[in-house]
This record gives sequence, C-alpha cells and structure tokens, in this order.
Amino acid sequence: MPTRPAPLTPETPAVVRLVKAGREKVRYDATVRYDDGVRVTVTAPWSLPTVRDFGFVRFEPGDLFTEHYWRDRWYAIKEVHDPAGALKGWYCDITRPVAVEDATLLSEDLDLDLWVSADGGDVLRLDEDEFEASGLAARDPDAAGAAVRALDELERVARGDGLASLL
Repeated sequence: MPTRPAPLTPETPAVVRLVKAGREKVRYDATVRYDDGVRVTVTAPWSLPTVRDFGFVRFEPGDLFTEHYWRDRWYAIKEVHDPAGALKGWYCDITRPVAVEDATLLSEDLDLDLWVSADGGDVLRLDEDEFEASGLAARDPDAAGAAVRALDELERVARGDGLASLL
C-alpha cells in the first residue's frame, strides 16, 4: 500500500498551478491554512490585476479566495470574499484530484464549473459546452464520467445542505 505524503504545514507558502488541456492557465502564490492528508485548504488573493466579470459575479483585485482541494475528489471549491470580508459565493472547478508535490498544488481543470451565490439562491452549471467540445468523453471516458458525477454531486449538495457542509 503506497504511503501518503506528509501534509503541508499551516501558515506556510504554497503555489497553485491550474492546468487545462496540458497547458498551465495560471500559477499563483497561496498560504496553506489546512491539510489533513486528503483535503488541502489555501488562501490567495485574486490572482489577476484586472476585473473578471462573469455577469453573475465579478472577481476583482482585493478579493480573497479560500480554496479547498481534495486528493481523492474530482472538484475544488473556492469560497470568494470581497475586500471587506463579505461572502460573494462559491466557484467550484471540476478537476482531477489535486496532486501535491512539495508545496505545489497541481489542479487539472476539466472544463465543468458550478457557481453558487452567497445566499444559495443561484446555482449555475457552467461551461458544459466547453466540456463537450474538449473531447474528454472520447479520450478518457472514465475521467469524463467522474467529472459529470462530481458536478451533479456538487449541484445536489448546493441545492440541499449547501456547499459549506462539505468543508
């Protein structure tokens, strides 16, 4: 049985690398807040110097992300707060389970996303067209199936007990 790597130490620096289709989309510095060997939680400021307006939410300089990654789940949940600390909502990336090496978290984006507003009133499935166009279902049907099941699970939890119940 393989041994599990030692958890990352809270309050230490980490790097998050988000990869999509084999290419790095973004890399940013974060601070480890929690790691039990399965779930890793980091905090990081919005990584771009500009505003990204999705229509249903704006990510902007000064926003703080508390990001939860699992070594055994096919998603990451990012809790988004504005500069004053008010919760904007949760942005969920459907990903392969996170790979952690040294203090680097490698998260492979599988195109599907879910947005849940702070009040839980808006639960939006995102980028299903991109997922279809990616061809993952043909290249790796097992991964595609895991991705769809993860999105379905997150939506069910968001509409039921709320995403905070997973954290």
